[in-house]
Amino acid sequence: MKPAAPTLLACLAVGLAASAALLTHAAPAESAAGAAPVAVSAPAATPSVAAARPGMILIPAGEYLPLLRGRDEPERVQVPGFWLDARPVTNAEFLAFVRAQPKWSRSRVSPLFADKGYLGDWAGDLELGANVPAEAPVVRVSWFAARAYAAWAGKRLPKTAEWERAAAAGFEGENGMSEPAHRSAALGWFSKPSPARLPPAGSGRPNVHGVRDLLTLVWEWVDDFNTAMVTGESRADTGLERTQFCGAGSVGARDLTNYPAFMRAGMRSSLRASYVVGNLGFRCVADATAAEKPPLAATGETVAISATSSSISK
Repeated sequence: MKPAAPTLLACLAVGLAASAALLTHAAPAESAAGAAPVAVSAPAATPSVAAARPGMILIPAGEYLPLLRGRDEPERVQVPGFWLDARPVTNAEFLAFVRAQPKWSRSRVSPLFADKGYLGDWAGDLELGANVPAEAPVVRVSWFAARAYAAWAGKRLPKTAEWERAAAAGFEGENGMSEPAHRSAALGWFSKPSPARLPPAGSGRPNVHGVRDLLTLVWEWVDDFNTAMVTGESRADTGLERTQFCGAGSVGARDLTNYPAFMRAGMRSSLRASYVVGNLGFRCVADATAAEKPPLAATGETVAISATSSSISK
């Protein structure tokens, strides 16, 4: 397993042992905008849509069924159409942001907004170094830094519901977990450690929407990551001990075989906004205008795709 700061993940994995056992019998493993963007292969989407916001994909409106939800939370959540970066933000793009906003450089960032390892793989404040490819996804960035980049780029971080909606899509259709190749790719990422030198962002196989690397390159920040484990009562949550959500947390889950979704829930629950992790990056989204939004996706099926229930209106 990959996360570097996951006190909850080891605990949650115990409760998911049965889930993991089921998955061993599944299909065999197969293997944002800123200055100086790295070229990405054009998705199979409509050319006019791709040209509207270069480097982004228009995800159609749809609904998702939370994998874990509270007693009073809805079974289905409507997700309006939105624009999503086709691949994670790269080192080159984040470097352009740091040049424009020096307060986010490694030597000047406030310790309140980023832990000590912030951009720790870079050679210097404005130097990537030989082992940090410009086209690879930027990692070791805090939630605060990712959010600042998104605002600088005229975008925002995705809500959990939006990210999970896009990640649920497979190579051929909306229900990726029903496709052996997609399922194997998602599970295969957990079977080996992240390489010291990450591959280029956008080099993975695109899903049916044209989005790449959502499940097979790095973990990714979402705007509402800290809602993964809450009681529903904000006053009670201030003293919440998240590491105590152990195996029983999976009781009542909609799909016990969706191991990647459980792992994302565990990872998000273990994070704090200032954390930096060697394989945690991000991508951005933008709201779609009424004229841009395509009709509600008609897939003929509803898929349990999210790790937690999360409102997308804020």
